Amino acid sequence: MKALGLFFNKKEVPKDLLLLLVISGLYFLGIALSNTFVNVFLWKHTNSFVDIALYNLMIVIFQPLTFLLAGRWAKKVDRVIVLRLGVIFLALFFISVLLFGSHTKEYLLLFGAVLGVGYGFYWLAFNVLTFEITEPETRDFFNGFQGILSSLAGMIGPIFAGWLIASLSNYTGYKIIFGISLFLFAVAIVMSWFLERRPAKGHFIFQRIMAERKNNPNWKGVLYAHFFQGLKEGTFAFVITIWVFLTTKSEFALGKFGLIESGVMFISFYIVSRVIKQDFRKTSILLGGLFLYFSIFIILFKLNFTLLILYGIIASAAFPLLSVPYMSITFDVIGRGWKAAEMRIEYIVVRELYYNGGRIASILLFLLTVWAFKNNEDGIRYLMMVLGVGHLVIYFCLRHIHFVVKHPEEAKNDAHEARRFHDGESGSTV
Repeated sequence: MKALGLFFNKKEVPKDLLLLLVISGLYFLGIALSNTFVNVFLWKHTNSFVDIALYNLMIVIFQPLTFLLAGRWAKKVDRVIVLRLGVIFLALFFISVLLFGSHTKEYLLLFGAVLGVGYGFYWLAFNVLTFEITEPETRDFFNGFQGILSSLAGMIGPIFAGWLIASLSNYTGYKIIFGISLFLFAVAIVMSWFLERRPAKGHFIFQRIMAERKNNPNWKGVLYAHFFQGLKEGTFAFVITIWVFLTTKSEFALGKFGLIESGVMFISFYIVSRVIKQDFRKTSILLGGLFLYFSIFIILFKLNFTLLILYGIIASAAFPLLSVPYMSITFDVIGRGWKAAEMRIEYIVVRELYYNGGRIASILLFLLTVWAFKNNEDGIRYLMMVLGVGHLVIYFCLRHIHFVVKHPEEAKNDAHEARRFHDGESGSTV
């Protein structure tokens, strides 16, 4: 812990924050090893963009549905248990893939549903725990270091998995990689037992927090931002991977792409987490959104591995500029929202409903485009040009967000709420 603190100029790193980062690192490594290659594994069994899109659609449908269930449970049981459930379902997904093997095509929708349930439980609990464990002054650090873990996993996972899969025949490499991911999720489950128990009280009334956007323009801006984020990421999450594989016909080349992309992102996350201050957050989001959008045009009209690598470098360098301050603003808005202490779980659920709503809309537009253009990839390129603006729109959703300077008496009350929250009684420390 001391080494981690020195690395980021922090005198002390709370134990639960460190444990959450460790669990996050195991999750990211497990996903980095397998998730990219799951889409390729399915593609090799189907050779159909429609099938891949339907699989991803099931993920983004079941994820928000699970968020609703997980949110209700998180108000009645410990959030750590909900986190554990998420990791268990993720493990079940890989067990299913290993068991069904060559019959994968017949169970695409089931696989998507199981993975969506796992994501829903995991991310609901993880986001709520992040909200509880971090404070305003540690959020940029936490988000930045989490980005570094994600990037390191992205560097190690794809290149190793790509090399192993390419070296072995008859899908043996896929089975080994999926097995390793299963093991990492099992370790994450064990690590979750060391987190401090965080019971919750009260009723789950997410409809009231959904309606809060009418009273709180900051909250409305955050929700719209997440919808447009999902609109961009829903389709890009699988199309880029398939394009790289179709261009190179090699899992190892896909691993190289992931290594370069994550290596650049690692450096960028490290710099951003140390440099970006609160006053520069919105400017950083705008710059990140601009670079992310214009990077798309590198691969829209001509597709080869060199251009894909160039796209990956620019997008990976720009993404932390957007994501670190964006997530910090999001949690600050929630922390200052109506009854944030009592309704923190509902805020997280509503946010994810908007995000996944954007992803669902994105994939439905993808399916409509493939049908309208009769599987011609020109249609996909036009769609990517439209959907790609999603990250840029985030800035315009957040640019009017501002926080009112509080009266000293309010600040005193907030300090009291912070102490209650620290003892597991309530919510934000903002």
